Amino acid sequence: MLSIFDGLRTLSGWSVLLRMALACVLSALIGLERSMRNRPAGFRTHVLVCTAAATAALTSQYLLEILHLKSDVSRISAQVISGLGFIGAGTIIVTRKMSIKGLTTAAGLWTTGIIGLAIGSGYYELGVLATAFVLIIETVLGKLGSKIRVRPQFTVEILYNEKTSLDQVLRHCKDHHLLIENLKIHSLDGGDAAYCAEVTLRGNVPPETLIDSVHKMPGIVSAVCL
Repeated sequence: MLSIFDGLRTLSGWSVLLRMALACVLSALIGLERSMRNRPAGFRTHVLVCTAAATAALTSQYLLEILHLKSDVSRISAQVISGLGFIGAGTIIVTRKMSIKGLTTAAGLWTTGIIGLAIGSGYYELGVLATAFVLIIETVLGKLGSKIRVRPQFTVEILYNEKTSLDQVLRHCKDHHLLIENLKIHSLDGGDAAYCAEVTLRGNVPPETLIDSVHKMPGIVSAVCL
């Protein structure tokens, strides 16, 4: 640790002011990056979370050093970390296509709160270093992550009469490197087909190509992409 901060690690008016100001500045940097990307938790939310966490850490230190309480003062910080999970959950959204958005923002909020705890506890170096890492992760690694190709996901509904027909379909999917992520099967009463299967797949094979192949298999009544 840097020796220049040794005089500011104990509670004093200047150290409290520095910790609160530094918590605001560091969280503002993270929140500004989120706001520029139009994320649900932006500038003010990050600042509020970090400031509150720093206040909790300062309160813990005050109870220990000034009031000389023998209770476990780390409980306050532990409860802050748990509470941050509920705040972050509010930024997570499940879209109609069953994709999840907001996980990065939720993780950023959680990390920002912990940075506030570090600053409020007087661990200035770690707070600054963690902020730098968060900004690098959200900017540089964010651009790299967007370049990673994700295989598309789609769901196919298959109506068939023979149980072995579905086995052929699944074997065909595996042979063409299609990942089977979910499978639902139920019986049908009446009609041309006896069974209905909804297969959720992920891969580079176009759904139309797969459906054309499935239609040619014996026992298949119909196959459509949902």
